[in-house]
Amino acid sequence: MQSSRPNINFAAINRAALNDIRGVLARFLPGGKVVRREYVVRNPKRSDRHLGSFSINMTTGKWSDFATGDRGGDLIGLVAYLKDISQLEAARGLAQMLGVESHR
Repeated sequence: MQSSRPNINFAAINRAALNDIRGVLARFLPGGKVVRREYVVRNPKRSDRHLGSFSINMTTGKWSDFATGDRGGDLIGLVAYLKDISQLEAARGLAQMLGVESHR
């Protein structure tokens, strides 16, 4: 029986995104700055006037908006959040952008 779940290699896509985290962040969240191991940037999804409440861990890809409570565990989730798309769509888009095979 064939599974109705897509056979996407999320782990491989996330690894590739982490390997090019600066490029991914520059594309989706330009204008931020690295403070220690965090990329701090204004959240484009709300009226964010100051750096500090929205950050992405440069080592793990975990991200959080401390002002709203929005958060996620990886760069696929971040792209899905920013673009208002599903995790599947975000994974496919990142895979294409990074030149990574998206299927297992």
